[in-house]
Amino acid sequence: MKKRIAVISVMMENAKEHQVEFNNIVANFQQYIYGRMGLPFHNEGVSVVSIIMLGTMDEINSFTGKLGSIPEIQVKTTVSKKEMD
Repeated sequence: MKKRIAVISVMMENAKEHQVEFNNIVANFQQYIYGRMGLPFHNEGVSVVSIIMLGTMDEINSFTGKLGSIPEIQVKTTVSKKEMD
């Protein structure tokens, strides 16, 4: 199956409560993740995370689906049109 680059944006409200579950999911997909940047907004209790990954559409959808199932987390994904081997 062909792979694509994806940029995943995550808005984590009440970040302290869900951080462990979020990090466990990211760790389970670490072989597909090429970069991750997180910015905490401590006073607001929100964290914003941007993740770059390379994977098949099934792998990308599985990852974002698991992240999106965590309460108080919003996930948006942009996927490249170009397919890679």
